[in-house]
Amino acid sequence: MQNQTAQQNTQPEFVSDNTTQYLTFMLNNEVYGINILNIKEIIDYGTIAKVPMMPGFIAGVINLRGSVVPVVDLALRFSEKPSTRTKRSSIVILEVKNEDQALEIGVTVDEVNEVLDILAGEIEPAPSFGTKIRTDFISGMGKVNNQLLVLLDIENILSIAELSVIEEM
Repeated sequence: MQNQTAQQNTQPEFVSDNTTQYLTFMLNNEVYGINILNIKEIIDYGTIAKVPMMPGFIAGVINLRGSVVPVVDLALRFSEKPSTRTKRSSIVILEVKNEDQALEIGVTVDEVNEVLDILAGEIEPAPSFGTKIRTDFISGMGKVNNQLLVLLDIENILSIAELSVIEEM
């Protein structure tokens, strides 16, 4: 009986309805976070085929196990300078809902860091000013180790208007 009790007490403490996990990554020397529920996988940065007549922030498309997946250059989407690609650059494959269907879209990042558990009480609303990116791209500001982490709102970054352009490819 004691063994069962001991096993029940070894459940991780971070598993809670009030905790959300975020993948953190670097982009132009800034740290951002994306809710892991939006992430399908992370792949190495590889060859991206350019597609003519696409908005500038659409880097192109990749072949992911036989599927054509559009890739967004996140730095350009934020209207910043393009990132420098290194061996640590990655493409994060996200699943974004558009009406009834789920679309796979890749976003480029400079370097994937780690997955953090952030309590709901440690997330502040997005600021109305003072960030380098549009405020509607931010879902909130996570307080982690006495520092603020910009938590991205993928639904707004890859808005329905842009998704319809991508979908028509």
